[in-house]
Amino acid sequence: MIRKKIKKILVPIDGSKNSMRGLDEGIYLARQCQATITGLYVIPIYPRNLADAIMPFQIQLTNEAKTFMSNAKIRCAQKGVDFKSRIIFGNPTVEIDEFSRSGKFDIIVIGSRGQSGLKEVFLGSVANAVIHKSKVPVLVVK
Repeated sequence: MIRKKIKKILVPIDGSKNSMRGLDEGIYLARQCQATITGLYVIPIYPRNLADAIMPFQIQLTNEAKTFMSNAKIRCAQKGVDFKSRIIFGNPTVEIDEFSRSGKFDIIVIGSRGQSGLKEVFLGSVANAVIHKSKVPVLVVK
């Protein structure tokens, strides 16, 4: 029954070990359900008064994001799962929620802690916010 319902899986990726665990769980789920995975990498945006100083850093982050997404695509291909990648700028929590709704995803598979410096007691701050904000079912991978 569940196999028919899950066809589109969103996996937020930030390059951390936990986000890659989330990807691995997403791959497992996708194989069981014959679903596709979309990897979403959200690069944080900074206030305009810092934009000039941060620009080289954002270029580096964009290049790292492309590398992570390329590795994720290879990982999925090795398991026979279709993978699409998307790199966007914004607030990770807001962008993940909006992207999941607009893309009509069936489930979000997210690692419990990413690279954020602000960590909560048991879950990462982004994972925690996505759980509370999302209208799409969320699977958190620890």
